[in-house]
Amino acid sequence: MALIQAPNSIVMVRPWKFLSNPQTAHDNAFQRQNTESIENISIKAKDEFDVAVETLSKHGINVHVFDDYGEKETPDSVFPNNWFSTHSGGHIALYPMFSPNRRRERRSDIIEMLKSEYRVQDVIDFSGLEWDNLFLEGTGAMVLDHINRIAYTAKSNRSNEVILERFCSIFKYEPMAFETADADGNSIYHTNVMMCVASKYVLICLDMIVDEKRREAVKQRIEESGLEIINLNFEQINNFAGNAIELTGDKKSYLVMSERAKNSLNKQQIQKIEEKSKILSLKVPTIELAGGSIRCMIAGIHLSPRK
Repeated sequence: MALIQAPNSIVMVRPWKFLSNPQTAHDNAFQRQNTESIENISIKAKDEFDVAVETLSKHGINVHVFDDYGEKETPDSVFPNNWFSTHSGGHIALYPMFSPNRRRERRSDIIEMLKSEYRVQDVIDFSGLEWDNLFLEGTGAMVLDHINRIAYTAKSNRSNEVILERFCSIFKYEPMAFETADADGNSIYHTNVMMCVASKYVLICLDMIVDEKRREAVKQRIEESGLEIINLNFEQINNFAGNAIELTGDKKSYLVMSERAKNSLNKQQIQKIEEKSKILSLKVPTIELAGGSIRCMIAGIHLSPRK
């Protein structure tokens, strides 16, 4: 069951011209500006990326690395999980992106690699809905429980409910949408910064779900799925503790998160996680300035490899 939720193969995009995206700053409360030169920031981000890939590979995780040399001015390309997702049965989805410069991140070479190395039946392309100002930013906007077929979704301008319903109808997921607010009353821009669904447990900040009845409904749905809830607080979310992903390496379960995220967890939370997964923490402080962390950097491959 673990492989259904926790893939062994992933796609990552190496950034060569990295910076905190000015087009996403107004609704991403996690973003921070860096006063260093773009050259220095880019070098640091690339080095962090390379160490992360090396660490994941050493733990038996198959990483397909693509380079973005910055010709298209795509500052957030290191976060590919927003523009495509893959699904068992041979399905790929392409998503409509809120920021114009993020739409340039979509690239055919990644899709062609997936077709050549994995069994792909079809590619469902929602990206044309950008022209209607309708957006659903992939597994950033939706946190998918692949086993119980639930799409947990924080409502925002990056997760339109019309497309969510359409996605769930085509891919056979149950939509579970909810309003959110951080300590300052701002909506959470992407669901995957406030929750992570693994095979046997869920990291989530339930207090960020505004409506009490809806909060209880989400909690109940998780528990009905047989998953243990590890509740996070607002400060831990601000340190990207919710922005984690379960992967399978060497037939073991790893919860992959940033070093900053792990350091924000208490002993009891770490113990609960490590009863089921080994925490694999990666140091990405420069990349986190862009408002995303390890989960955003990883696009899981839920496809069957070709023999």
